[in-house]
Parts: sequence; structure tokens; C-alpha cells
Amino acid sequence: MKIKNYFTFWKVTLLFFAAIMLSSCATREKLVYFQNLPESLEKQLENYSPVIQPDDLLVITISARDFDATKPFNQVNFYYQNQNEVRLQTYLVDAEGYIEYPVLGKIKLGGLTRPEAMSHMKTLLAEYIIDPGVTLQITNFKVTVLGEVSNPGTYTLPNERITILEALGLAGDLTLYGVRNNVLVIRETGEEKTFHRVDLTSDAVFSSPVYFLKQNDVVYVEPNQARTTTSTYSSNYALFISVAGLIVTVISVLTR
Repeated sequence: MKIKNYFTFWKVTLLFFAAIMLSSCATREKLVYFQNLPESLEKQLENYSPVIQPDDLLVITISARDFDATKPFNQVNFYYQNQNEVRLQTYLVDAEGYIEYPVLGKIKLGGLTRPEAMSHMKTLLAEYIIDPGVTLQITNFKVTVLGEVSNPGTYTLPNERITILEALGLAGDLTLYGVRNNVLVIRETGEEKTFHRVDLTSDAVFSSPVYFLKQNDVVYVEPNQARTTTSTYSSNYALFISVAGLIVTVISVLTR
């Protein structure tokens, strides 16, 4: 009789712990993105262009009908490995926002968007070249995604326009343990750091000031309570389940 009582006790205990584990499961509201999204967003996303910052590496190419007139401005690096390769010169933006450019000398591009920087350079080049064209690209544009995502890491991008959603996509999306309504974006501007919280379950993400990421932004997805509990007690749970399973098996054999 006592053995049957023990068996009942352990069955109830196991059911209790199973109920706790199930209760910790995330609800639909915590997992689904962009809930209550309207059929159309009234506020259109503005055209976004990143601002050039210190330590950016720029590739600048000058073009014109007179090809020879552009040669003094288009510097190239030649280096040899298995085959000849040519790489365009990169220009480092210094702490005050300046670059050193052939013929033109010191030019301040820091604080300008890419279109503004290209327009500024066209104005300077007009002294030397008839109807010059300028293309400019930030080659070291990168963002970092950390926390509860499938593939955390730092991602260097081929262009300067990326949204927080695209960055999370690069990182393989959030895991089931990621908190979707409190994603942190850390942004550094000069010597100042700012912190922004984003709710991915709301359509407010589209109007967030960090919807478009800037170079060197860090996106952090914090773990939910289930992950925290699991990481703290996973070994204890495993031990408990193993012992409980053994006890139930023994009791089942003895009560036959």
C-alpha cells in the first residue's frame, strides 16, 4: 500500500513539474512580429542615407568624358598574388572628418550623407574637370548582432543601407528564447553612446529611429525567462528527471 502511495506521489510531482515547464512556453503574442499591422502604413519610410563618420573607409571614383583628365584623381593599388589584381585606393576619414585626396588635398566629408559628399566633391572637381561624375562607397560598413539569434557575429556589408530586420535576418533570426518586444540597439556617435529599445511585435518598429542601422551599430537580443531558467537549472532538471524516471520505473516494477 505504501509503495502505491509513493508511486502516486511521484506521478503528481512529475505532472507538477511538467505543468511548470509548459506554463513557461512563449505565447503567440510574444513570438509573432508586426501584430495588428494595418493594410498600409500611412507614414512612408523616408529615403535613408548614412552619414559619413570618422574611421570610415571610402572608395571614391571620378569619371568624365575626358578619361585622361580623371587619371590624377583615381589612385589605384597594384598587388600580386596568384594573378594580377587591382584594388581602388581607400580613403580613411580622420577624427575631424577629413580625408586626404589627390590634387584636391584635405576635404571634409564627415557629417555629410553619401549624396551630399558626392555633390561636394563634384563642386571641387569642376575646377579641373568638365562635367565630373563621382561615385562614393563606404567599404567598412558593419553591424554586430548579439544574443539570442541563430548566428551572432559582426557583419560587413556591401552597401550602406540596412534595416534592423535585415540585420536580424543575416544573423539567422531570433531563437525561440529571444525577447522580441525589447531588442536593444547600441549606437555610437562620436564619443557618445545612445541606447534604443525596439518592439518587433509592434508596427512601431517601422517608425523607430533605429529602423535603419548605422555603421558600427550593435543589436542585442536578450534571453527570455525560459532561457534564463533553463541555463540556471538545466543540470538540476536533467538530474531530477533522470532520478525521477528511475524511481518511477522501479516503483512500476514493484507494484506489478
